[in-house]
Amino acid sequence: MSAQQHEPQQEKVWTEELKVQGEALLGKVKELAHEGNVRRIIIQDSSGKTLIEVPLAVGVVGILVAPVAAAVGAIAAMATDYSIVVERREDGPASS
Repeated sequence: MSAQQHEPQQEKVWTEELKVQGEALLGKVKELAHEGNVRRIIIQDSSGKTLIEVPLAVGVVGILVAPVAAAVGAIAAMATDYSIVVERREDGPASS
């Protein structure tokens, strides 16, 4: 038997902040939830207070979308300015 060596993977994580109006919030969250490299979505109000934080994992996005959509829809109904903080990941070989 020969042993195979696998190069360890290092996950690079970064965040970006998007500004949206209430009516655009739900659509943007759904769009982000279906992107493959989004790990977490945090919705904040205009003062920076976190209203909801949604961790996403590959393969469970479909399960999470309906309940999260309902919660985000309720938040969006308040018709104000929001920030969406998006935590993304990029898998790549570990640097030595």
